[in-house]
Amino acid sequence: MLSDRIEGKWIDAFCETFAKCGVKEGDSAVILSETQSRQLNVHLAELALLRLGSRPFHIVLPTPRNAYPVPIRSTGASVAIGGLAPVVSALGQAVFVADCTLEGLMHAPETPQILKAGARVLYISNEHPEALERLRPDDQLAARVRAAAKMMRAAKRMTVTSAAGTDMAIDMTGASTAGVWGWTDKPGTLTHWPGGMVVSFPKGGTVNGTLVLDRGDVNLTFKRYLEAPVTLTLESDYVTRVEGSGADAEMMRAYLAAWGDREAYAVSHVGFGMNQQARYESLAMYDQRDFNGTELRAVAGNFLFSTGANEFAGRYTAGHFDIPVMRTTITVDNTVVVRDGVLQDVFG
Repeated sequence: MLSDRIEGKWIDAFCETFAKCGVKEGDSAVILSETQSRQLNVHLAELALLRLGSRPFHIVLPTPRNAYPVPIRSTGASVAIGGLAPVVSALGQAVFVADCTLEGLMHAPETPQILKAGARVLYISNEHPEALERLRPDDQLAARVRAAAKMMRAAKRMTVTSAAGTDMAIDMTGASTAGVWGWTDKPGTLTHWPGGMVVSFPKGGTVNGTLVLDRGDVNLTFKRYLEAPVTLTLESDYVTRVEGSGADAEMMRAYLAAWGDREAYAVSHVGFGMNQQARYESLAMYDQRDFNGTELRAVAGNFLFSTGANEFAGRYTAGHFDIPVMRTTITVDNTVVVRDGVLQDVFG
């Protein structure tokens, strides 16, 4: 449907986003990619950085062999660097890193060292640039996300309910929260584009209840709208039962079990989407190879539920689900921030 061709409008979109990240003339800027990266985005990043007058260079790594028994999708933890010290050093010495790896450096083991050196890292989600163009930087969105992150960092409790039967409670005390609006201009920080969400990584033993994934909710690991309900029982952070009939429940049970790892059943993060420009129906509009799902994570009013690694609770695994859940009501302490799937006007 979409052609992998350089378009001037896409260079413009990359320039706008990189400029928001503070990229200026003379800055060293590394484009990090791997052999399976989307080459169209790699080329657009180079052209945009040149147009801004920076001094870009490429680091290209071979995409490593999958060490697991199942395909890995949407983990946010690229394994492309593989601890290679010269690569880590070069990334840390750059002013700006345009991260075009498949999974991104958000949870990669090398990221803390890269950020400690002062680099600004922007993960360009592995989307077709047509989606990136639609979801360019938005100052008003950034202000709302900052306000939401501030609320979440001060929160003690989050509850999530729905007409479908969801009834969850999360102790937010000590949770680590990140607001993502799509760019960063602060040295030693990382974000991703597109943006428009707030996510929290709860401490251990803090998530309990029932989460009902209803028809039309989205399993981004499988790039699929659910066709039948799936009920997850959560006890002290862990999914202890996956109930439901049909392909959605069967695939979820099989994928979780394939890891042979209890931590794959644990909660990674919870949060909600805030981007009014992100479209719920976008998964239906792209071929699977052109879609990574960050837009669905950002859809305003979705409850973003994730299983897998949570370093803040001392849990590590490559197994991962990101599931935007629609039509829930989310209450943070005594404030309803989402009501029946609609983001409330509480963040300015």
